[in-house]
Amino acid sequence: MPNWGYSARSDLGVGVKASGRDLRISPKAAREICRSIRHARLDEARRFLQDVIDMKRAVPYRRHKKEVPHKAGLDKWYAGRYPVKAARAILKVLDSLEANCEDQGFDVERVRLVHVAAQRARVLKRFVPRAFGRSSPNYEHLTHIELLAEEV
Repeated sequence: MPNWGYSARSDLGVGVKASGRDLRISPKAAREICRSIRHARLDEARRFLQDVIDMKRAVPYRRHKKEVPHKAGLDKWYAGRYPVKAARAILKVLDSLEANCEDQGFDVERVRLVHVAAQRARVLKRFVPRAFGRSSPNYEHLTHIELLAEEV
């Protein structure tokens, strides 16, 4: 069993952590969602992710924006998408973080996300057989999600 670490530490030493490892979501979509919910309160992040799942609010794509269509309702940005699968996975990690907050005695109303990160994980390599004895790669990129919250 690997020993996972976190890429950030709490400055005060008082923080709550949660992580999702080897999630079957797109690293690009996860990165853009993480950037959108960084420095938000738990209820704001939950509301944003639920709106993305319901396709009411689009996630602004700031880095991976080539050939991404314009979406209405984006604040100070033009390109966006609705990454529903990634939003569901990050919402599960956020639920885990909230359970950790309650377990450690934090006031959930005052908890703010300090560090939200998505990193590329390993790649599941598969091959699809094609005609004339050839094959094509079918790679699935996995993602790690880290959440670190502190009470404000």
